[in-house]
Amino acid sequence: MPRSHAAVIDKVLLIAHVLGASVWIGGHVVLLAVVIPQARGQGDVTPVRNFERSFGRIGLAALAVQVVTGPILASRWIGGWPSIFTTPTHPAHLVLAKVALLIAIVVLATHATHRLLPKLSMATLGRFTRHAWLVTLLSVALAIAGVSIRTGWLL
Repeated sequence: MPRSHAAVIDKVLLIAHVLGASVWIGGHVVLLAVVIPQARGQGDVTPVRNFERSFGRIGLAALAVQVVTGPILASRWIGGWPSIFTTPTHPAHLVLAKVALLIAIVVLATHATHRLLPKLSMATLGRFTRHAWLVTLLSVALAIAGVSIRTGWLL
């Protein structure tokens, strides 16, 4: 049975979306579990700065993939963006939750890039760490909401 062109596109979009989320979340886990403890052990924030410099581009590209693919996937899953407000279903509520989480993550990521990292020192590493935890937890919540849209599980 031949697959429809739209079904193949949907699968490719979903794979790109999930890979983007994996890179984004995985990078933050590495930051929290490896890089920040290394910086604390050395008493120097250079490992954090180096990681952010190298991972920053990859992480932002992964986030951009999610920002591009997410609305397309959501629109197809819920039957178009206007239906979010005209026929509020459980998946539509999850899509709105994902949008809110994404906005919060983008605001926090922008804040970290432009405010926290330029002034990063051992004295401010704790604040940066709390910030990284918050972004990571919000990102995991975003992934859980996405899985829940497709499976109905958990949320």
